[in-house]
Amino acid sequence: MALMTAQEYIDSLRKLNTRVYMFGEKIDNWVDHPMIRPSINCVAMTYALAQDPQYAELMTVKSSLTGHTINRFTHLHQSTEDLINKVKMQRLLGQKTASCFQRCVGMDSFNAVFSTTFEVDEKYGTHYHE
Repeated sequence: MALMTAQEYIDSLRKLNTRVYMFGEKIDNWVDHPMIRPSINCVAMTYALAQDPQYAELMTVKSSLTGHTINRFTHLHQSTEDLINKVKMQRLLGQKTASCFQRCVGMDSFNAVFSTTFEVDEKYGTHYHE
């Protein structure tokens, strides 16, 4: 499966059946709303830089699960080098967006769950990690 582009990401938001209210008013076109769009643009940058040959090596990685090239934000860390590249990627995005790019918490949480379920299964003989 090919990496999603920034435009495909934005288009995918338009397809969602999302109801947004802000300051007591319903926002029909929330994707283009001037208070919301800057955040969307920051997330879109995570997709755009993954498509840019200048940054692809930092922004993408080969999945340990599928063998496919994936966005580093969806990668399960496998090594110290992965963690160093994660920080370098975050610094690059901070320089490019001058803002929060909205995806770090998700990346950190699924890496934490991956690691924790492995350790729980080892200790208690459970099968959460599967």
